[in-house]
Amino acid sequence: MSVQEQFQIIQRGVTEIIDEKDLKRRLEKSIKSGKPLRVKAGFDPTAPDLHLGHTVLLQKMKQFQDLGHEVVFLIGDFTGMIGDPTGKSETRKSLTREEVEVNAKTYLEQVYKILDKEKTVVMFNSEWMNKFTSTDMINLAAQ
Repeated sequence: MSVQEQFQIIQRGVTEIIDEKDLKRRLEKSIKSGKPLRVKAGFDPTAPDLHLGHTVLLQKMKQFQDLGHEVVFLIGDFTGMIGDPTGKSETRKSLTREEVEVNAKTYLEQVYKILDKEKTVVMFNSEWMNKFTSTDMINLAAQ
């Protein structure tokens, strides 16, 4: 499939693509090299169920998958325990590791109703966040 054909599919239902030229360049490079794009999206499992807002992004990820690109479903198990405010005036309730793990399990059960399980890479942000020192965290927060 050509760059233009892929771009038209990706563009469907989207209000704005921040850098259209860059996306087209990456699609062209992907076609020439035979190496798929790697598309990532992260979800903090702060509740047991994915909600309607998640499905918009998941449908777009499915389009990338259908175009032959790699999709990474990133579970924010580390950040899900923290209770960050996510742009709201109130912080979310902190969760235990067990609560986050239960929620993450249901996320995976639900996400495979949209994404192809065989073509989805699942990662957990605790894989690298658990290695952070307090200095690393402060430096990250200061950026």
